[in-house]
Amino acid sequence: MARASATDRPAFGPGCRFGGVARRCPLRSPTVRHSTLAKKTVVIIPAYRESGRVGSVVREVLDLGLGLDVVVIDDGSPDTTAHEARAAGADVVSHPYNLGYGCALHTGYCRAWRAGYDRVLQMDADGQHEPAMLGRLVAALDAGADVVLGSRYLDDQPPPTSLAKRLATRMFAAIATRWTGMRITDPTSGFQGLSRAALECVVNDGFPEDYPDTDVLVEHHRAGLKLAEVPVRMHSRKGGLSMHRGARIAYYGYKMLLTLMLIPIRRPTPLRARDTVARCT
Repeated sequence: MARASATDRPAFGPGCRFGGVARRCPLRSPTVRHSTLAKKTVVIIPAYRESGRVGSVVREVLDLGLGLDVVVIDDGSPDTTAHEARAAGADVVSHPYNLGYGCALHTGYCRAWRAGYDRVLQMDADGQHEPAMLGRLVAALDAGADVVLGSRYLDDQPPPTSLAKRLATRMFAAIATRWTGMRITDPTSGFQGLSRAALECVVNDGFPEDYPDTDVLVEHHRAGLKLAEVPVRMHSRKGGLSMHRGARIAYYGYKMLLTLMLIPIRRPTPLRARDTVARCT
C-alpha cells in the first residue's frame, strides 16, 4: 500500500497517555467540507457494514438543527456504507481495511482534534442511539462535565439484550463505580460526549484498538476529568452484527478484566518521548 502523505496521517494531541504498545491507525482523510471555525461540536459515527442504516442516522442528526458537523468513519466496509453516509451529508473518513471499533473511534478523535473541535459526540450507526438524545449529552458538557455517558438504564425500558451481556454490563458497572467513586450504570455505552480536555486524553498511540469501554472511563478518572451519566433512550439495533456476540462476549470479559488489572502498573512506552505523540497538523 502506498504511504500516506503528511496531511493524510492521523494527528495526535497532547494530554494524558494510555499505557502499552504504541499503535497507529492508517486512514484516508478527505478535505473537511464544513467550516470548523463556526461549528465547534462534531458527531463521530464509527461504521462497519451499516448500509441501509447509516444514511438515516446521519440525516436525523443533521435535521436536529443544532449546528453539528457529522463525520462517519467507515471501517473498511465492503458495502455502500461510505457512499450512503456521504450522500446523507456527512464527511467520511475511510479505513483501507477493517481495523476494529476502537481504531475507528480513534480515527474520529484524531480528526476532531486536528480540526480544532471543542466537543465530540459519538454514537453508533446501527440505529440503536436516538439522535434526539444528543442534546442531553451537550447539556451535560455545558454543565461542566468532561466525559458524558448516555445510559440506557436510567430512563424508560432498556432494549432487550442477552443474559451474558447483561451480566457483563453489571460486573463492569460495579468495577467502574468502585474505581471512579460515582455511580455508573452503562459502562459499555457508545453514546458519549467528550470535552476538549477529554479529547486530549484519547488522541494518542495507546488508545485501545478493540474494546474501549470501562478501561477508558477509568483512565479518564485517573486523569482528573469529570465524569457524568445522563439518561437516554436506546433501541434494538436495526440490522447488522453486534461486536458483543457469541464467544466474543467471553473474550471481551477476559480482555477487559486483564486490562483493568494492568492499569495501575502500565506505563507509556519508553520507545517514544512524550511530546512526539503530541504532533498535530
